[in-house]
Amino acid sequence: MKHANFAFFIPHLGCPHRCSFCDQQTIAETKIPPSPAEVAAALSEAEALPGAEIAFFGGSFTALPSKLMLSYLEAAAPFVGKNGFSGIRFSTRPDALSAQTVSLLSRYPVTAVELGAQSMDDRVLALNERGHTAADVEEAAKRVHAAGWSLGVQMMTGLYGDTPAGSIETAKRLIACKPDTVRIYPTVVLPDTRLAKRYLAGEYDPPDLEKTLPLCAELLSLFEAAGVRVIRLGLHASPEIEKTMLAGCYHPALRELCSGYRLSQKIKTLLSGQPEGNYTISVAPADLSALIGHGGKWLQIFAQEGFRLRAEADRRLIRGEINLKKEGDHAAQRA
Repeated sequence: MKHANFAFFIPHLGCPHRCSFCDQQTIAETKIPPSPAEVAAALSEAEALPGAEIAFFGGSFTALPSKLMLSYLEAAAPFVGKNGFSGIRFSTRPDALSAQTVSLLSRYPVTAVELGAQSMDDRVLALNERGHTAADVEEAAKRVHAAGWSLGVQMMTGLYGDTPAGSIETAKRLIACKPDTVRIYPTVVLPDTRLAKRYLAGEYDPPDLEKTLPLCAELLSLFEAAGVRVIRLGLHASPEIEKTMLAGCYHPALRELCSGYRLSQKIKTLLSGQPEGNYTISVAPADLSALIGHGGKWLQIFAQEGFRLRAEADRRLIRGEINLKKEGDHAAQRA
């Protein structure tokens, strides 16, 4: 099987403490991290798609004991340039990327570093027991750039003490760090976390899917306009999360829902002031599934308002463009 990236999950390894929301074992669906020998064995049998990276996620890679971190790098490095792998990527804490650590990592074929920022509001970071500051994120980002690596950032929405406006401000400050990629994770309350205790005590009301959609759609637009590639929106599809989550925002196709929401807002603008009736909505082929939505979600919403929409793909349109045409009319509106 060919892989876009070949990821190894090292849940909680290197983390100096447990953040209020975190249960990496449930998120990664693994409890025991692989040994360096197991990493080498897996990579020897792997076949990657061109440009794929060997990735270490789920912990704070640069906060690992130096001997273990180097053992993982020694296990992975020989496979860069073989089996299709282009480099090594990992996630880590912003306060665990010292100049000395960067110098050490520079001896290996590291290509990308993802910083778990989560928020750029020091108050929110403290409330959620992150143990670092926004300034730590900015300083670590500078070091990643100076080393010539690709910079990825990770942020969360709906954290305890945060607001939609706060998340937008976090996105703007992260964009100022000039990342190449971003992952956006709405908060999911998992059992046996301190956030779960706050939720069960009635101290915290996390935003659900419907409340989170408009915010994540705005964040998606914000990052795209800045040229930052959104490589993940929402936790990956997981039966374990669906079964155990207590509250928050989770959907296995959250990115597509957000794309559909953005399209629906454009359609809403086009239909403003128009008479009820039958309309044809044309979009780029890549947008058709998002426009229709799970179970026809978005089309049903408009049908309830008297607008019966027929969705079709038009290869002449680019992603995000919409043509609206009322049945029987010759002219079309575009957004």
